[in-house]
Amino acid sequence: MDLLQIYKDRNDDEIDKVKDQFQDPHSTASSPEASPPRLLPAKFAAPKVDETMLALMVAQAYQAQSRPIDPLQHVVAFNPTYEQLWAPIVGPAHPYTKDGIAQGIRNHKLGFVEDASIEPFIFDEQYYTFHKYGYAPDPSAFAGNNYVGDLDALQKNDAISVYNIPQHEQKKRKVEKKETEKEEGNGHSKNLNMFELQNPASETWLMKNRKSPWAGKKEGLQTELTEEQKKYAEEYAKKKGEERERGVEKGEILPDKSTFHGKEERDYQGRSWIAPPKDAKANNDHCYIPKRLVHTWSGHTKGVSAIRFFPKQGHLILSAGMDTKVKIWDVFNSGKCMRTYMGHSKAVRDIWFCNDGTKFLTAGYDKNIKYWDTETGQVISTFSTGKIPYVVRLNPDDDKQNILLAGMSDKKIVQWDMNTGQVAQEYDQHLGAVNTITFVDNNRRFVTSSDDKSLRVWEFGIPVVIKYISEPHMHSMPSISLHPSTNYLAGQSLDNQILTYSTRDRFQLNKEKRFWGHIVAGYACQVNFSPDGRFIMSGDGEGKCWFWDWKTRRVFKNLKCHEGVCIGCEWHPLEQSKVATCGWDGLIKYWD
Repeated sequence: MDLLQIYKDRNDDEIDKVKDQFQDPHSTASSPEASPPRLLPAKFAAPKVDETMLALMVAQAYQAQSRPIDPLQHVVAFNPTYEQLWAPIVGPAHPYTKDGIAQGIRNHKLGFVEDASIEPFIFDEQYYTFHKYGYAPDPSAFAGNNYVGDLDALQKNDAISVYNIPQHEQKKRKVEKKETEKEEGNGHSKNLNMFELQNPASETWLMKNRKSPWAGKKEGLQTELTEEQKKYAEEYAKKKGEERERGVEKGEILPDKSTFHGKEERDYQGRSWIAPPKDAKANNDHCYIPKRLVHTWSGHTKGVSAIRFFPKQGHLILSAGMDTKVKIWDVFNSGKCMRTYMGHSKAVRDIWFCNDGTKFLTAGYDKNIKYWDTETGQVISTFSTGKIPYVVRLNPDDDKQNILLAGMSDKKIVQWDMNTGQVAQEYDQHLGAVNTITFVDNNRRFVTSSDDKSLRVWEFGIPVVIKYISEPHMHSMPSISLHPSTNYLAGQSLDNQILTYSTRDRFQLNKEKRFWGHIVAGYACQVNFSPDGRFIMSGDGEGKCWFWDWKTRRVFKNLKCHEGVCIGCEWHPLEQSKVATCGWDGLIKYWD
């Protein structure tokens, strides 16, 4: 009250001074000369925030996290809880259910069934036990051994269930079942109901009359052969016996014949007709591509499958025909057929000279391999395994000219010793018919190709593959030739190209040395090299002979040689520009 009285007694000037003191703490009443106070406005760097929108977003997020997840929603912006994911969605708008139960928690066609007081296994056990024996545990009894149903059967079976039958009881039941089936099969069942036996729908009738679905009809079986069947059986047995005596099971054998077509087998000096001329020498080591046709040999009535020049000299050329004949032709002088060899009953597949040319091998589709004397035309030996030989080769070593290798149609390479006539070794790793055999590495190894689209390298005499070459892109190679430098192998691939493999560096594919342009798919056209190794050549399915440059891999030339398939081509060993070709038109042509 005293303060109010003082405040009332003061005049207005004093009151204004007091107000100024309270408003500005830096001002003093004792210093009238002090400067007046300066009030500066406050500045903030943070932007203004709309707290109303923030509050609304927080409220929406809280509501979204508290309500169940919509099944139609594709994006969830928060981590929902388990209860939200599996919470039921009530309402007719739910697309996957009619009763308001979410699809995720449905385990029954009527909704969600919860295992409350009994497991499915226990339920099945009690269910089947009650139907089998007539008793089961009482479901209303939570404790104790109370049962419902047939108590006499319960006591008789010692309260066993269908899932815990003793082992001796199982064996006993099996024995009883077998005895019952045996009695039913023998017709000794006495207590069978006749109605059930005559009713095809009953289990008794099915058990008694069951038979294998593959069982034939027993009624009306023929016990004796008719006269016509007996006569046919006797003729067939007689024919098979004659074939065994003649050895037709291994290969059909025909009498071997040979016809000489020349004037005389020896000249006035006593030299044989297969002796090479003394003036046959190579002019130089440089080979050239042939340009024109020089001579044509025609004598085969069917196609020619292979040709081979006489080793080292090339004054004779041997040809294998599909007319079952093998012919040898003169190249230098008359250009006529000198001798015909006849001993195969089917087409001749392959031929091969020995190192000196005095003998040669033939392989025919009659499953026989014959070793001929070139001069006299006599067959020295015949070999057969009962399979078709696709390729025959002799070991190139001079001291192993008695070793014969043959690639067979039964996936094997068979090695014979021709001195004894016995099989010395079998190389059995291929998965298809063997097409080629090529010796490499100074004849210590050989490479084989097969219809299984693979190449395999073998040590000579050891039937173990030392190198297996098979790629997904590879095709079968029916012809392989060795480069004169012995460093490369050229294989005729059936995808219309020639692939090159190195014989030094682990038989790797030389991807740069690929030759293409010809069409050989489906034909076993021969591939070959020029003696100097500068050119590689091959026939094709259109009757052309193709020449490529070995270094540049470019097509040098192609000649139209035959009407039909040009199956074989050979470069003359001495005359550098001459090439022989053969085709399925039955002709052999000589080009220069």
